[in-house]
Amino acid sequence: MIKFTIPIAPRTKKNSQRIVVVRNRPMIIPSELYKQYEKDCKPFIPKIETIDYPINLKCVYYMPTKRRVDLVNLLEATCDMLVHYGILQDDKSDIVYSHDGSYVSYDKNNPRTEIEVVKKWDT
Repeated sequence: MIKFTIPIAPRTKKNSQRIVVVRNRPMIIPSELYKQYEKDCKPFIPKIETIDYPINLKCVYYMPTKRRVDLVNLLEATCDMLVHYGILQDDKSDIVYSHDGSYVSYDKNNPRTEIEVVKKWDT
């Protein structure tokens, strides 16, 4: 089992996306705020061997406000970030088998993301 906490207010990739044109084709890219969030998270990402086997990825998000937020969008951003930093080989269902136990809560004074990775067969 791998457990770690990212002590930064969680952010999704879906809010404020940008459309850019590359080779005459429009592409959607993440906002500057999300890209900065991803960079700010780097020091809290553990240095481990890349995971290429089925896991349950439990993410508990503590938001700084009680605004509505979409759990699926938070999970997508977290998975993409874990792939970006080499924790996960991919975020497809053959590796991220489930997100059992993931939820969103509120903590005004200590927003964060608590991440727990468990091999499929260890659950």
